[in-house]
Amino acid sequence: MTSETIRRPARRRIHRDDVARLLFVVPAAVYILLFFGYPIVKNLMMSFQDYTTKTFFTGDAPWVGLDNYITAITSNLFGPALVNTALFTIGSLVGQFAIGLGLALFFQKKFPLSTIMRALLLLPWLLPLIVASATWRSILDQDSGILNRFLGVFGVDPVPWLSSPDHALIAVIIVNIWVGIPFNVTLLYGGLQDIPEELYEAASLDGATGWKAFWHITLPNLRAVIGVTLVLGVVYTLKVLDVILGLTGGGPANATQTIAIRSYQTSFIDFEFGVGAAFSNILILISLVFAIVYLRSTRTPVDE
Repeated sequence: MTSETIRRPARRRIHRDDVARLLFVVPAAVYILLFFGYPIVKNLMMSFQDYTTKTFFTGDAPWVGLDNYITAITSNLFGPALVNTALFTIGSLVGQFAIGLGLALFFQKKFPLSTIMRALLLLPWLLPLIVASATWRSILDQDSGILNRFLGVFGVDPVPWLSSPDHALIAVIIVNIWVGIPFNVTLLYGGLQDIPEELYEAASLDGATGWKAFWHITLPNLRAVIGVTLVLGVVYTLKVLDVILGLTGGGPANATQTIAIRSYQTSFIDFEFGVGAAFSNILILISLVFAIVYLRSTRTPVDE
């Protein structure tokens, strides 16, 4: 028997293994292409077309180049929407992360009913956002809301949380923080569980406890999880729609207009689908830029 005849079965077996692996990958790849790839490509194409309700009947969507992007960027509400998007995103991220990290550290300590409390903490995350918005709308109501009634006990006048341009953005940020806390707690708590207890025991022998242990042990070992949490938090927050629509609808006086709201209103109220697609692509671009910059800035410390 020659060496050539020995190699043939091995090659045939390797070929069959490759085909088997490919058969497992193909369904997932087809699913991603159909339900993720196609909508993204279609949205990108729409942003370069004059796509209106007329297109649904005639199928005609003339190519307009960058006109939709120019219309979006030069609109009167683009500047305020961009600023509101930045404030909404930063405020939500800071609140969600700070409270989420605090709760994750709290639940790391073993105490009775901790498991039940962590399960109950997931309820805001499980509720449909439109339901959560309706609930918070009643809580923040100026006349009958329970929050103003509670503040009235301390002599505070009723606050127009949702009807005043000075308070509306703060209100939607507070509600979005409430919605996002469970997500942050879940990721950060999981990251804390992966930190070896021996590190804290060794540090305590050198007198590194409390804040010193948190700064020199917890944060460095949690850096990768923090990076993922913040990047995902930015992506999720930039596209928040349900919360703002349910609470203020982008008002009052456009005080809670964000780029996501502009994309929705331009597409489904003004029926200018091409311009609406341009708004959404601008939002995608902002998300990608942040993700790339943040991941590149934290890549070296994580690898080390």
